[in-house]
Amino acid sequence: MFRTLDETISVAGQIQPEDVATAAAQGVKTIINNRPDDEQAGQPAGAAIAAAAKAAGLGYAHIPVDHSGFSQKQVDAMTAALAEPGPALAFCRSGTRSTYLWALARGAAGDPPSEIAAKAANAGYDVSALLPMIAKLQG
Repeated sequence: MFRTLDETISVAGQIQPEDVATAAAQGVKTIINNRPDDEQAGQPAGAAIAAAAKAAGLGYAHIPVDHSGFSQKQVDAMTAALAEPGPALAFCRSGTRSTYLWALARGAAGDPPSEIAAKAANAGYDVSALLPMIAKLQG
């Protein structure tokens, strides 16, 4: 269910409040929600995931990413969330947006683009389309 990108983060599709306990049992310390509320009928509200995280003693960050793409504010928020006690579990509908946002945050932190792409690929995600953005973030 959770796909490991590296020792600091795993990603997943939509989780349920009861999945937070599973994540905690696997050593997760922070939940990162990259899904806007009400994106899809039937998805749990971010507040329900946040409450489950709090009950499990985990940190929680809500950095919604919608169809309009990624902003510097979101990259900065993800960088801050990744600096919290980890490892983290980031989720969205399929895990792709979470992986993309992680890749941008790691690129902004100076990680080599080839390393970012390899880690994502090992988890089943292709971030090659982001490599030009990562290069710009690295100046």
